[in-house]
Amino acid sequence: MAGNSQRRGAIRKSKKGATVGSGGQRRKGLEGKGPTPKAEDRTKHVAARRARAVAKRDGSSAGGQRSGASRGGASRGGAGSGRRSRTSSEVVAGRNSVVEALRAEVPVTTMYVAGRIDSDDRVREAMKIATARGIPVLETPRGELDRLTDGAVHQGLALQVPPYEYAHPTDLVDPQTPGIPLVVALDGITDPRNLGAIIRSVAAFGGHGVIVPERRSVGMTASAWKTSAGAAARVPVALASNLTRTLEDYRKAGYFVLGLDMDGDVELPSLELATEPLVVVVGSEGKGLSRLVSETCDQIVSIPMSSAVESLNAGIATGVTLYEIARQRATKK
Repeated sequence: MAGNSQRRGAIRKSKKGATVGSGGQRRKGLEGKGPTPKAEDRTKHVAARRARAVAKRDGSSAGGQRSGASRGGASRGGAGSGRRSRTSSEVVAGRNSVVEALRAEVPVTTMYVAGRIDSDDRVREAMKIATARGIPVLETPRGELDRLTDGAVHQGLALQVPPYEYAHPTDLVDPQTPGIPLVVALDGITDPRNLGAIIRSVAAFGGHGVIVPERRSVGMTASAWKTSAGAAARVPVALASNLTRTLEDYRKAGYFVLGLDMDGDVELPSLELATEPLVVVVGSEGKGLSRLVSETCDQIVSIPMSSAVESLNAGIATGVTLYEIARQRATKK
């Protein structure tokens, strides 16, 4: 009787009729499934969607860099002219940053404004400048702005900055260019503010262009454009796939290559090549010139300084050097 009672207790009723109990098979359903996955690994979590957006953005940027070797028709290290871009488009986020970029006339394709934004002086000024410049203004949901700015604090305002169109190094070798040729090349400069300051000095002292390496170097960002105070609109920036090879090409074209370094062979006031076609190479503040670039230079020039100062900022050192070159050229006319 007891056995029959237990059997009857194990029977379950359903729409399909009575069925025998699970016989212990439900234990698998009671087993733990391990620790809760990270937010990034849960496909429907906002963190996972954000991670996918970042991966997609980085992938498109890397793809642009990989194809950049043949953009414009020829590789950057060899012959050919044609302009090319190295990076994907950039987004400037935040009310102060947007207004500063618009004041500096940074190229902009679109301005995004959050719906029902709390307007203030910065928003009104941004709208006024955008309207005057004919920049498209799109009202955008805040969720979409979060995605466009990759979660940055945008305060309801953002700008889409197009990729910078770089020149080819050979574009700067132009016999029709007025004045004695003067080009500045950067070796290991990674701060966009230094690049902007150097472009500004090149424009101020009669230079004809700036060369940046394709790798391990700063590019033309909105920050560099702002620091140049509008000079980036007048001074071309060229992209070199191999800086050493590019400098050798300039030497073959009749240029002298001068490297700036605190342990130079010649002090700046004693420079005798100022009236010749020049490429001035500026190294990073910490590491200076790389070995191969240094060996390519015709002279290494140093700026005399007080012993209390170890080194100058790259932008300032370039400005001082270009001023001295311009002064000597003006004196010997």
